[in-house]
Parts: sequence; structure tokens; C-alpha cells
Amino acid sequence: MIQSFRDLTVWQKSLDLAVVVYKVSQKLPRSEMFGLTSQIRRAAVSIPSNVAEGKAIGGQSYPRHVRIALGSEAELQTQIELARRLDMLAAEEAKELLRQISEVGRMLSNLLKSLS
Repeated sequence: MIQSFRDLTVWQKSLDLAVVVYKVSQKLPRSEMFGLTSQIRRAAVSIPSNVAEGKAIGGQSYPRHVRIALGSEAELQTQIELARRLDMLAAEEAKELLRQISEVGRMLSNLLKSLS
């Protein structure tokens, strides 16, 4: 039974994803600390944060926050792809990250459909 956001698989997976993103982003050039690294981390943290906030508030805020999380998921995919194209991330590492991000995106889409 789901009693809080912590019980949601999508929140758990997206939090795990944020941890992985933080670790991977440590490998980005120091010159990107206030650029791409910061953007990637903010987008990754935004996903579980919005799921948690939406679930906690409830009502019509919940679907709105899930939509925001979906937007952050798309941002994160874009930023990881950019880092790969700039040779800041290895292709295999980026591919695995993008797979995880897509999985969270599918879960968010399904959650949004269930709230409609």
C-alpha cells in the first residue's frame, strides 16, 4: 500500500538515478562545474523532488508535479547526450545513463496516466 512518496517505485528509481548522475558528473571537467555539471545535477534532483512534492501535496498539484518531473527527465536526457557529444562522457556510460533515464521517464508517464 502506498502511504507516502517513499513507497513509490518511480521515486525510488529516480532517487537512485540522481545518485548515479552525481557520481558520473564528478568526472566532468572542472571547467563545467557551474555549467553543464550543475545543470545535469539540478535536472536529476528535480525528478524525485517533484514526485515527492506532488504526492505530499496531492490533489491537482500531483499531476502538475509529475509533468514537471517529466520535463526534467527530458532535460536530463538532453544534457547527457550533449556531454557525450562533447566527449565528456564515454559512449557506453552515456548509453547506460540514458537507458536508466528512459526507464524513469516511462514510469513517470505511466504514473501521469494513472492520475488522469
